[in-house]
Amino acid sequence: MDAGSGASSASSASSAPDAGGAAQQTGGPPRPPAVAPPGEAALPDRLWTVPNVLSLARLAGVPVFLWLVLGLHANGWAVALLAVSAATDWLDGKIARAFHQESRLGQVLDPAADRLYIAATLIALAIRNIIPWWLVGLLVLRELVLGVALLWLRAHGYQPLQVSFVGKAATLCLLYAFPLLLLGAYAGPAATVARVAGWAFGIWGTALYWWAAGLYLAQAWQLTARSPGGQAGRPSS
Repeated sequence: MDAGSGASSASSASSAPDAGGAAQQTGGPPRPPAVAPPGEAALPDRLWTVPNVLSLARLAGVPVFLWLVLGLHANGWAVALLAVSAATDWLDGKIARAFHQESRLGQVLDPAADRLYIAATLIALAIRNIIPWWLVGLLVLRELVLGVALLWLRAHGYQPLQVSFVGKAATLCLLYAFPLLLLGAYAGPAATVARVAGWAFGIWGTALYWWAAGLYLAQAWQLTARSPGGQAGRPSS
């Protein structure tokens, strides 16, 4: 090999973007290239997005709902507030996907707002004797089970999993059930129809709620069993 080709080879080798070679030049061990954890590229750290503002507005409506149901007994206004909450729950997801405004905060805020509305509505309806307390216990138990699963994921280095389609369907069923049960508290044929429809949505919503919990537990088990070291993960669709 002549001097010209040797110089050319040396120049090519020195200009190659090799992370291990750069690390060796500085005296450190070779470093592997940084690889983004699964799903993290689509979930940046952003605060002021339209979906996050909508989720915060839904959270702010929870104490207002309790005041309407327990303080004023204004069932009609409470139903209107639940309808607005359900609409914004659908809208924030559509905006996030259409305009690429997904964020880690939104991944937490959206299900948190759903669960707070469900919890507040359950407690309010049980206090008003519209639903039995055993139904409250059944849904609260599901949240406790998922809370344990979330702690298990965090202990293995994983972030909370994204809400599944079944979980969203369960939430929508329950958000339909509660306004109908509130309207069913009145007297008359229309109230009877609303009460029957409300219980139908409530039964389906509770069943789907536990089905979604089972899927969450299965996905959490698969993630932690496959890679005990852990990275931030998301469920497969």
